[in-house]
Amino acid sequence: MKVGLFIPCYINAVYPQVGVASFKLLKSLGVDVDYPLDQTCCGQPMANAGFENEAVELARRFDQLFEKYDYIVGPSASCVVFVRDNYGRLLAEEKHRCASEGKVYDICEFIHDVVKPASLQASFPHKVSIQNSCHGVRLMHLSSPSELNIPYYNKLRDLLSLVRDIEIVEPERPDECCGFGGMFAVEEHAVSGQMGRDKVQRHLATGAEYIVGADSSCLMHQNGIIARENFPIKTIHIVEILAAGL
Repeated sequence: MKVGLFIPCYINAVYPQVGVASFKLLKSLGVDVDYPLDQTCCGQPMANAGFENEAVELARRFDQLFEKYDYIVGPSASCVVFVRDNYGRLLAEEKHRCASEGKVYDICEFIHDVVKPASLQASFPHKVSIQNSCHGVRLMHLSSPSELNIPYYNKLRDLLSLVRDIEIVEPERPDECCGFGGMFAVEEHAVSGQMGRDKVQRHLATGAEYIVGADSSCLMHQNGIIARENFPIKTIHIVEILAAGL
């Protein structure tokens, strides 16, 4: 299978190490992965701000760029969900069916559900607290939403459990929003900030050294709070742990 690596613009600009770790991790698992150099924004910021018409051309370009791949894999649940849940509608007037929506995966979802590794080469001798992002939980089903009262599962925990020397914990209210929410953090910054402080405090209460999640946007929001409040905890994207030592 041929995989096209989708690196969202904010990861490319702010967290390039997450993109590098994603590529290394997929290669280490025997995946035939390629990184299309001409990719740009998927259009989510425009659509979320109410300007869907400005996202159509970006969706068309994305769909054409990744057309030749069997899978599209990216380290950001929110961006992947935007492609999966909205491109079919945005490109409804095209003469062909949107090629991207049915084959785009979050990298954790892809590794857990498609690759299904029995082990990893990584070692991470630290205590980590899992950050479950809203898109990841409720739209990508990376973990079980608490409000549904269904049996517990967490794909991030499953993958982290393959890492040697790691200690994994989860905070109280494990799937409660951290307050980022894209435009919400800008338009309702006071509420967003308080939600983030509450979330970080719950991670701190676990005694963890790191907050680990699959969405750099959520981690970025909490990292800002950690920096301002000088809290004794760090943030890290899950692929950086899964690729540790590669």
